[in-house]
Amino acid sequence: MLEKLFALSERKTTVRTEILAGLTTFMTMAYILFLAPSLLSLGGMDKDAVLIATALAGGLVTIAMGVFVNYPICLAPGVGMLAFYSFTVVIGMGIPWQTALGAVFISGVVFLILTVTSVRQMIVEGIPTSMKNAITVGIGLFITIIGLKLSGLMAIRLSLTPGSLEQVGMTHGNFVPGAEETILELGTLNNPEHLLALFGLVFTALLIARKIPGSMLIGIFGTSLVGYVTGICHLPDNFSLMAIPDFSRAAFFQLNIGDAFNMGLVTIIFTFTFVELFDSMGTMIGTATKAGILDPESGKFPGLSRAFFTDACGVSIGALLGTSTVTAFVESAAGVGAGGRTGLTAVTCGICFLLSLFFSPFMMLIPEAATSPILVIVGVFMMEQIHTIDFSDFTEGFPAFMVIVLMPFTYNIANGVSAGLILYPLLKILTGRGKELHWIMYVLAAVVIARYVFLN
Repeated sequence: MLEKLFALSERKTTVRTEILAGLTTFMTMAYILFLAPSLLSLGGMDKDAVLIATALAGGLVTIAMGVFVNYPICLAPGVGMLAFYSFTVVIGMGIPWQTALGAVFISGVVFLILTVTSVRQMIVEGIPTSMKNAITVGIGLFITIIGLKLSGLMAIRLSLTPGSLEQVGMTHGNFVPGAEETILELGTLNNPEHLLALFGLVFTALLIARKIPGSMLIGIFGTSLVGYVTGICHLPDNFSLMAIPDFSRAAFFQLNIGDAFNMGLVTIIFTFTFVELFDSMGTMIGTATKAGILDPESGKFPGLSRAFFTDACGVSIGALLGTSTVTAFVESAAGVGAGGRTGLTAVTCGICFLLSLFFSPFMMLIPEAATSPILVIVGVFMMEQIHTIDFSDFTEGFPAFMVIVLMPFTYNIANGVSAGLILYPLLKILTGRGKELHWIMYVLAAVVIARYVFLN
């Protein structure tokens, strides 16, 4: 039955190889089970509820990708979108998490429509490569700052007086007495939790440098163990390793779609959709290529449209279950590297996600000092794309630079994306190079400008 369903012989693989590949992928992306509850709980969501939603969404959508598409691609809530959801939308804008989930759901519906009508492929083809890569790099810096803050390795000082500015060697500049000023600085290393996070960062980086499989997961477990052994962390009373999932604490169907239609959330919905558009496209095509799924005669990927459809449905499914944007994980490449070639790899990984529900008491023991360094590590991986941006061409480099810096410096992914979509066509047109633009760039720029003109 497995042979018929997954065409194992056709893709020159075996059941054993596929199962091992699925386990490998799960080991490399299981950190999201610890990271998602940590991030979304900062926005007021219950950690247990987020864990249940993350495990279910990752498991069900990944299994669907394996069974209906036969791709070795695994999905779960994306790190960048988790950070955007929690820090920019819920905390930064003061939007209730139920309404934010409604925005995620709507973005999934929009994403599905774009996929079915083939507009999705058109947009991806029309956006210049430098912009796509700049978005990835910018999100990498954004989540790095979040990781440094959560770990305590970076601190933010607010409400400074003119005198205190002079003490740190800064001039008044545009400082207005009584106004709130912000300074980023190193955190204090005399705090045991901060030192534990620093250990986790260095330890995980060393594992990755030595190419140890499952480095990030080992880093989380190792850091947690050090925390409990040294007494920095403490076990709760009546601790148990396993438990039946308490679905009464789940956030199923608690999204507020009505409030999400508020005009002020148009940009948020647009950003969720836009970032997911490129994130999933690059991951799926790259992984499918490595898996040898590309048809050499036609130059196309059999079943790619079904993969896009499943991916788009996953966004709204995740919101219904109570978590942020579900997307294809680049860690799927680890399973492909271990020999995964079919959907059986994805099904194996998906089953592991579902089984993880029974280990929720153990997962809740993971301290923030063990998960926050992972955000920094993921940021490093996302920085890899910066070398593909041609900064010698100012019409390419300047818009890309503004995308990259505005995301972390304004603490908002949408600001970076919006700046790029306006500046790129503007510079091309004013330098007489408008012919290099795909017509879709004019449409996207107009949408962004309209948002700032009419909706602010």
